[in-house]
Order: sequence, then structure tokens, then C-alpha cells
Amino acid sequence: MNLREHYRDGRFGLSFEIFPPKSAEGEQSLRSAIGELARWQPAFISCTYGAVGSTNQRTLDWCRVIQQEASLPAVAHLTCLESTTAGLCDWLHNSNQSGVVNFMALRGDRPKVRSARPGDFEFAYQLVELIRSKIPTAGIGVAGYPEKHPEAADEPTDLQHTARKVRAGADAIYTQLFFDNQRFLRYRDSLAVLGVEVPIVPGLMPITEYDRVAHIANLCGTFVPQELADSLERVKHDRSAQYAVGLEYSVRQTEELLREGVPGIHFYTLNKAGACLELLEQVRSLIPQRGDKP
Repeated sequence: MNLREHYRDGRFGLSFEIFPPKSAEGEQSLRSAIGELARWQPAFISCTYGAVGSTNQRTLDWCRVIQQEASLPAVAHLTCLESTTAGLCDWLHNSNQSGVVNFMALRGDRPKVRSARPGDFEFAYQLVELIRSKIPTAGIGVAGYPEKHPEAADEPTDLQHTARKVRAGADAIYTQLFFDNQRFLRYRDSLAVLGVEVPIVPGLMPITEYDRVAHIANLCGTFVPQELADSLERVKHDRSAQYAVGLEYSVRQTEELLREGVPGIHFYTLNKAGACLELLEQVRSLIPQRGDKP
């Protein structure tokens, strides 16, 4: 099913994100996690694409697992920075031949060492245009940044970049993870002022440990509310307590977003199902049934 169909007429789309594992043990664990997540009948499961295409074939391999073994739609991530038009066209052809017709079109992180040949792309909107021209019926998602992309000059500039991706043909926006819902809601409203009408889906990661939250905040500049920071700080030496505190916060965050009528929620799973499943069970009564409006 095309990605855009999952949100048509106000329908709610639950989705999950995975990445290609690096070991046989990781592959076995991920297959199990996909099977558990599939019980929630998500709109799709997406699979990431390594920097400069480093996992491009494995991305397609896992999309086949999602579609053939779990009988769910797959969304393949695709990055364009330092890529050539010819290379991306070949990959899109292979994906289409494999039955993958939904994509997350991303610029990608800048490599620490730039290649001698810079590639044909600088911005994600150019990749959206390429996908739309090569596969007109493709479903295309793009990234959004409620707290501004780290490289953007300022928030208005970043919002304009996001709006440009939509004008280029994107069907939905999936946000970087955040811990402060008010920042997401302001972001949603700001894009509406610019005329953006596609679904804006919040991206969430269940909080399970202190170090991970600290790492994300340091890496991405994600704002951590003082309430959450203080709660995790008090239990930073107790892993089970960290999990309980973090999950409680994530449940409250998800509940608030569902009551705000978000069109879906995209969970960053880190290839594990446990925390997502516990969270979803606790907010089950607020999740619209497939086909229902939120």
C-alpha cells in the first residue's frame, strides 16, 4: 500500500523504525522484534539506510523481510548526500523491482571525510524530486525537526526547507525524536502557517536509560525537560528504576500527543520491541483503530 493511503481521510498511522543489524544474533533478534511489533498492525515498518549508502542493499533485504515474512508495508530509507543521480536511479529501480514503493527521502549526515567527488545532491528536496520523477506513484516521507536541524541557520530557514520538501512531492513529514511536546506542537502550527497540509507525524523513542537520553541530548541538541532530567538523574545508578521512570514519562508524552489528534506516531525502536509494546499497551485506549479518525 502507498504510504499516503495510511493517512487518507484522517486515518491514524502507527509505524516503527528499524536498522540493519550487524550480526547473525542481531538478525535473529530483529526478526523476533518485527514479529512482535506486527501484532499491532502498523501502517508500515521503515528501515534505515547507512551513511552514503553503506547499507543500501541490506536496507532492501530487510524491507523484503518486513513485506514477505511479516506481511506489512515497508518504507526504505534513502539518503542522497555524496550520491550520484545514476547510482540513486539504479537503487530506485532495484527497489521497485523488489516491490518496495515507499521511501523516506533524507539528505543524510555529512561524512567526516568528504569524498573527492562531491556528488549530485545537496538537499533532501532534490531527492524527493528524483523519486517522484522516477516512480510517480511512490509514497515519500521526509524528515522534520521540531527543534531545528543542527545545520540550519535559524528556525524560519529550517521551516522553509521542510516546506520545500513538501512542495517537491513529499506525502508526510516524520519528525526527529523530541521530549517536549510543546516544541512539536509549535512546529506543527508553524508549518501550517506556511501552507503545509501533509501529515506531520511525531517521532518518539521510548526512554529506557539515563545514558541514552544524555547521549541524544548531546549529539542532536534535543531539549530535555528539567522534570525528566531530574527524575533520571536521581536513579542514574539503578537500571530498572531508569526504565520505569523513562517509560512512565514516555507514556505521558504519547498520551498527550494522541489527545492532540496527531495523525500517527513513528517509534524509533532501536531494533527492540519490549519498551514499545509496554508503552502501547498503556495507551491502547487512546489509539484510534485502523481507519478511524483520531
